[in-house]
Amino acid sequence: MIRLDVREVVGKYLSEMMNAELSQFLGRKPYERSDEETNYRNGSYGRKFTLKGIGEVSIKVPRDRNGDYETKVIPRSKQYEDEIRRDLCAVFLGGVSTRTLAVMSGHLIGRKISHTEISQETRNWLTLLKDGKPDLATEQIKYLFVDGLISTCVLETPSKRHPFWSQ
Repeated sequence: MIRLDVREVVGKYLSEMMNAELSQFLGRKPYERSDEETNYRNGSYGRKFTLKGIGEVSIKVPRDRNGDYETKVIPRSKQYEDEIRRDLCAVFLGGVSTRTLAVMSGHLIGRKISHTEISQETRNWLTLLKDGKPDLATEQIKYLFVDGLISTCVLETPSKRHPFWSQ
């Protein structure tokens, strides 16, 4: 129950931040009219956004009549914050499959992220790292993929299993 309350409070807080941002953008408070300006508030639309440690929150994004306002509080066309994307990519690089991550995401962050979306985000993230633009990684990530094979070989004692690496 506490988690639901926190999500609701955070959702209201983010909505109020965006309302304040729109007031600054328009240069006036709600219901205040101006003779020279023709751009006014034009309601809001509902949206869900997933935050790390909180889960999926419902927010109301305000809009203006001319469609010029873009919020800086929540990234446009993103459904979850970059921290979650970075963590999912790191877990994938650790060896967890995209399908397993898709199932785990629903339990861990409160929103199921499809395996296709995880694959696409990982590809994008690895491209950024290869291009030297680690916008999501504050620390350098190094990984080594090694494929191993366990085979029975005779060394000193017969039929004892020893790992041997193939390339």
